[in-house]
Amino acid sequence: MSDHDDADLHSHSGESDGTVRPKVLVRLAAEAGLTYLGLTDHDTTSGIDEAAGALPSGLTLVPGAELSCSVTVGGRLRTVHVLAYLFDREDPALCEVMGRVRDDRERRAREIVALLAADGHRVTWEAVEALAGTGSIGKPVIAQALVNVGALADVGAAWTPEWLASGGRYHVPKWQPDAIDAIRLVEAAGGVTVLAHPLRKDRGGLLTDQHLATLAAHGLFGIEVFHPEHDADQQRRLRGLAADLGVEATGGSDYHGDRKPQPLGAHRTSREVVERLIASASGATPIRG
Repeated sequence: MSDHDDADLHSHSGESDGTVRPKVLVRLAAEAGLTYLGLTDHDTTSGIDEAAGALPSGLTLVPGAELSCSVTVGGRLRTVHVLAYLFDREDPALCEVMGRVRDDRERRAREIVALLAADGHRVTWEAVEALAGTGSIGKPVIAQALVNVGALADVGAAWTPEWLASGGRYHVPKWQPDAIDAIRLVEAAGGVTVLAHPLRKDRGGLLTDQHLATLAAHGLFGIEVFHPEHDADQQRRLRGLAADLGVEATGGSDYHGDRKPQPLGAHRTSREVVERLIASASGATPIRG
């Protein structure tokens, strides 16, 4: 990591499935020596104003969101995530899509909890709601509830076919937009997009180079190369592919507080790439502390 790698473009607060408030997140970012922080809660921008109001001097907030999307892999719909930055937060079309995803995430969570209860697991909707607080009730929250009742040793154990993995025993699909449609929506709202952690195995199947090429051709600014769940060989492969496709290589910790082991700044983006990202956006500007 060089002195110019001072941006973490992937983090979550308690407004989605992280465990710290946005105002705490920005303080932790400054303590980690970051100059730029991308706040990318799942399908919501509700934490941006709180984070902006608590920005320490020297830290620049890059407002964003992580959009849940679908692609077709092997004839089946699979989930991918698209990081969106510096879009107009009031754009009606994008707001409608994010709201629809949030609503269906709750419907899906209720169904998962009911399935677990029917099989005798002592997880209740009230307990899951309490864990989520003001944030969204996604599968990481349900996984934590399973840990709390002793059904699982740790949250990571939930991402298996016996539990919550895609296609698993307690997997329930939710509505989400096609990834290409989402990229177009963000672009229309003046934002830029990055494909998040494309080689994570829990996405239900690895994306091929052709998938990445197709998404890049529809307007991706970059590919998230540097991520805690990409090993060194995967990072090398993705960095070369990004260069071949003419898109940027970004990085982020995917910080979730106590729900994931990695600290803020564990993986970073170079300052030069961040500056190009900012220059490419027209929907919003960074917020400087």
